[in-house]
Amino acid sequence: MRVWALSGSVVLAVAGAGTAWADVKMSGTFVADSACPATQAIKSGKSPGDVSTQAGQSYQLLAGNKDEPTHYLIQVPGADPERRWVKIGCGHVTGGSASVAPSPAGLTKPSLPASGKPEYVFALSWQPAFCETKANKPECKAQSPNEFDATHFTLHGLWPQPNGNFYCQVPASDKANDNPAHWAELPAVKLDANTRAELEQVMPGTASKLERHEWIKHGTCYGKSQQEYFSDALNLMRAVNASPVRDLFNKNIGKQLTSDQIREAFDQAFGAGAGERVRVSCLVDPSSGRRLIGELTLGLSGPIGPDSKLGDLLMASAPTGKAGCPKGTVDAIGFQ
Repeated sequence: MRVWALSGSVVLAVAGAGTAWADVKMSGTFVADSACPATQAIKSGKSPGDVSTQAGQSYQLLAGNKDEPTHYLIQVPGADPERRWVKIGCGHVTGGSASVAPSPAGLTKPSLPASGKPEYVFALSWQPAFCETKANKPECKAQSPNEFDATHFTLHGLWPQPNGNFYCQVPASDKANDNPAHWAELPAVKLDANTRAELEQVMPGTASKLERHEWIKHGTCYGKSQQEYFSDALNLMRAVNASPVRDLFNKNIGKQLTSDQIREAFDQAFGAGAGERVRVSCLVDPSSGRRLIGELTLGLSGPIGPDSKLGDLLMASAPTGKAGCPKGTVDAIGFQ
């Protein structure tokens, strides 16, 4: 006799000898390598709505069907039901861990190793430099020496990888409106009052509805709610802005920094080797020709949540290789 719970939360199989086992609960990301049927149940193979995975798209990984799985249980946003089974050969798993509910012998499944490749790119802006090239943006017109963005890193985005993993289950009409001139026409992002207030401080681009763009393009592929997506990003921002990295930038406003100095500050803040996961991007001030440090991008891997440590996420990812821009000026607030 076999009893299957179609929700996928618990799957029990009872053999003739009376031995029972539970499904393997997993966390992390399943990245589809091809289009494969996503079924409601393994045995029947039925797929309500004829749902299939999309090559290159990431899905939240929930479970495997046994210790050495033949199928993964994933969450497919927009499907009914959303929890679906796919064959393991359909894609690959990045990051996360797996554990088996205790067997009669009390054994547990060991953690799965992280793949090493970045599962996310975390992008931080130095807003004064950005505004030198975007003077007409509302957030740039409102710059002030007393505001947060004069002395802190600001949030650009948290981008699930691989590159090209965009617009998951997004209507064509929203994709068509995803350009800066039409961001106000994108659906509003629903956040609690505290998160909204913090986001408006840490992401000055909310004045241009940047958060709507970030959600539509990247957040829809994150596998969590809007509230969780932005809360996770803000938690990571707090860690950077409370670190020696921010201190380094504040002490050198109006001066130049090298990429080596920036990477060394990350090592100091988040552990030896953390800086190797950081890339520096520069831009040129069109009015003066100065080369300005505009953005830092961090490679991260592993599950991101309220208790995640930025240092752990950095070290779980592979080094980025070249540091990017070798040297640039830390721009002061206001137009130079």
